[in-house]
Amino acid sequence: MRMRPGSAGIDQNRRQLLSATLMGIAAAGAASFLPRSSAPAAANETIRSFHINVAEEDLADLRRRVLATRWPDRETVADQSQGVQLDKIKELVRYWGTEYDWRKIEAKLNALPQFVTEIDGLDIYFIHVRSRHPNALPIIITHGWPGSVLELVKAIGPLADPTAFGGAADDAFDVVVPSMPGYGFSQKPKAPGWGPDRIARAWDVLMKRLGYQRYVSQGGDWGAVIAEAMARQAPAGLLGIHVNLPAAVPADVLKAIASGGAPPAGLSEVEKAAFDAVNDLFMKRRGYAVMMGTRPQTVGYGLTDSPVGLAAWMADYNSGEPLRALTKDEILDDVTLYWLTNTAISSARLYWESKGTSAVSAAAQRTSEISLPVGVTVFPDEIYRAPKSWAQRAYPNLSYFNEVDKGGHFAAWEQPELFSRELRAAFKPLRQ
Repeated sequence: MRMRPGSAGIDQNRRQLLSATLMGIAAAGAASFLPRSSAPAAANETIRSFHINVAEEDLADLRRRVLATRWPDRETVADQSQGVQLDKIKELVRYWGTEYDWRKIEAKLNALPQFVTEIDGLDIYFIHVRSRHPNALPIIITHGWPGSVLELVKAIGPLADPTAFGGAADDAFDVVVPSMPGYGFSQKPKAPGWGPDRIARAWDVLMKRLGYQRYVSQGGDWGAVIAEAMARQAPAGLLGIHVNLPAAVPADVLKAIASGGAPPAGLSEVEKAAFDAVNDLFMKRRGYAVMMGTRPQTVGYGLTDSPVGLAAWMADYNSGEPLRALTKDEILDDVTLYWLTNTAISSARLYWESKGTSAVSAAAQRTSEISLPVGVTVFPDEIYRAPKSWAQRAYPNLSYFNEVDKGGHFAAWEQPELFSRELRAAFKPLRQ
């Protein structure tokens, strides 16, 4: 990545002005890919503007690598049981090398108010959109893997300006969307220790630095783990959380799966379906997490050197959900972001930091320690459909539970307006 340093921090009024540009601002002129540096005297807590401008030679190098791909043999089965099928990835890669245009998503991001600030020794990138509606509820939303802030961008408008999307002004949110350390434009940790609990503490620092004394938190995938960690920590001002990948799987269910035994006695039909889905996840579809949780450095060499290897690794998530549910441009926006920021290894290390704990395990995520209100939305194409009975066991203060009829793991990306309606409903009782 190339970068060009410039000038510095911005004040609250400037942030409010930039936030008002969400609905239809034209992309700003290119300036620098990395954040403008600020005056040394105010470095630690300064909030700095951020603008993306990827060097053309980096994009040319990516296209060259993509078009020079050395392909493996075709799979020996007629389904995707061996992984992403050759024909599907070849078509995606053909488009990547000949038609895909990174500058479109670069312009979309540059049309949003983007910032960085140093927290606990790392520069953290975030999007911050203040609603034009008074009394908006501040919310911090965290992405997962293999996602990024890109999975949440389409939901910013419905959340910040609900009247433009069928909602009411008193449903509005001030929206903060950070990149986790080691992901996207946030700085990469240089030493171990940046697990979900530390990220959760950093997010509270971020919200307080932005001037928010009362706020809520939301997440799916790793974002759910971080939201749950925040709820356990219960910092002053955090009112409650909402997750779309709940840590609701009971210990006896996971014990039965680990032993290869039969489901626990007495499961309802809905619980049995959830058991089967979680069993399938652990037996057939969780190899990526095991690899990144135990050998992130080893797996990272191939992902860092081969853009097509990285694309296939990410596209395979949840039995190829990105290929089923997202457009080619959306998939490639995300993969290209990982490639350009060289974050294949640094993002994978979050699995290693978490020591193999499961994001869906109530015991691993210590949900019994959460006393704050918790909202859960179940999307039908998620890796498992959490039964309400399990969610009630997992969260002592389950304040909202709803099952919707469409959407999957990348809920905000796949169904941004539905996702936004769920957040409005879940957090409505927590508004003043």
